Formats: sequence, structure tokens, C-alpha cells
Amino acid sequence: MAAMGRFNAKVVNWTQMHDCYGDVDRVPVLLERVEVEDSADAWEEMGYRLVLEHDLVFPASFAALPRLVRLASKSARARGLAGAILRRAAGHHGCDDLLADCADAIAEFCKLLDRHLQARPADYLATFLDSLAAKEEYHWAAVLGDFTDDFYHLACPHCAAEVTIAIGDHGRYSAIRDWHLGDVDRRDLRPASPEALSGTGRWMHETAVRDGHEALADGIAHLFGQAECPRCASVFNIADEYTSANRPVLRQAR
Repeated sequence: MAAMGRFNAKVVNWTQMHDCYGDVDRVPVLLERVEVEDSADAWEEMGYRLVLEHDLVFPASFAALPRLVRLASKSARARGLAGAILRRAAGHHGCDDLLADCADAIAEFCKLLDRHLQARPADYLATFLDSLAAKEEYHWAAVLGDFTDDFYHLACPHCAAEVTIAIGDHGRYSAIRDWHLGDVDRRDLRPASPEALSGTGRWMHETAVRDGHEALADGIAHLFGQAECPRCASVFNIADEYTSANRPVLRQAR
């Protein structure tokens, strides 16, 4: 069996933890198997039992999460599957209590992911997004790209015009998107200075800088900077408006 982590998990009653097929007995068998041997077949089956292709997760997904975190320090498959579950944790899965029970495991997972980021791995962006999900920044985990060709669509907070924000190799600008003419009336974005960043934006930028990902850091500075509305010329904070429009409504614990 895998070594215990630095957190304690509740004993799971697997008879109540169905997977995406409604089975309650298969996932614990698969967990036992991958803890003993790194079976590709077992990982593949567990993946499609715990995360459905339409971004759905199930009671078995959260029941398995602490054991996946314990394996994640030595298994890329475990790390990836744990991250895939957390990226979907804002959905309507009806498992709020199970997710709350994973708090210690998620905190440990955050530390593990940060260590992995510092190693500058090939899967850096995926790990970065998993870290955001572990911090409950689900909207950024879902949409953040590598800033080669990223677009964010939001409404101007002053005139409600639909504004396209482009951050990529083709420019860093706000514009009105015309489906015949393309992005018209472009206005250059105004990136935030590192000193002006706070909260999640500061963590994102400092982490990318620390790990030598300059393009990612520059994109984040623009994303958390300001844009000018091409319609009314008002200036607004991009990340604030995007977050306000897209942050999932987290369920309150009872």
C-alpha cells in the first residue's frame, strides 16, 4: 500500500459512492490495484469512471480524491486525475459534503503541485490550472491559456457593449468583434504592474515569474490590467469584470 500522507481521511463507505456508471464496487478495487502496481489499464478505467467526458464528477470522484493525492507525488496519472476532479468541483454534482471532507487532501495537493511547478515540468500549464482549481479559482482554471491566442469576452460595465479582449501573438487589445470585419476599433491594453497585483492575480504572476515562464507572466499582467471600451471609451479592470461575470456560485455548507 502507498505511504500515508500528512492528512487524515475519513473512512469511506463505498456502498454509497457510485461512479458515472452507477457502480459502487469498481473504483475501490481499481484504487487498490494502482496502489500496488502502476497499471495503465486500471488508471484508464478509473479515469472514465470518475470523470465523465461532459465535465461531470460523482460521489466516487471525491471519495477517491484523498487516495489519489497520496499517490500523486510519485504518479503523474494520479496527479492528473486528482486535478481533473478538482477542475470540475464547481459543477452541480450534489457532493458538497464529500468535497468539504477533502479539505486537508486539497491543501496537501496544493503544496505538491507547487513543488511540481518549481521543477518546470513539460505539463507546466496543466499543473498551473490544477493549482488554480485547488484554490477554488475555477473560472480561471477553465479558461486560462498560454497566451499565444487567448480571447476573453465580456460586457463593458459602463455601456454594456460586448467587448473582446485579445491577449496573444496577434496583439494585446480590446475591440468590438465584427463577424465580417474581425476585431475592429482596437485599443491597446494597459498591463498591471507587479506591485499593483493582489490576491489570485499576484499569486499567478509571482509563480510564473518564479518559474521562468515570462510569456505566461506577461499575459497575466495584461489579463489583470485595464482595458478601454471601444464603444464608450471608459476604462475598466479586465479580471474584475471577467470574474464577476464568470465566477461559479459556490454552494454554502449546511
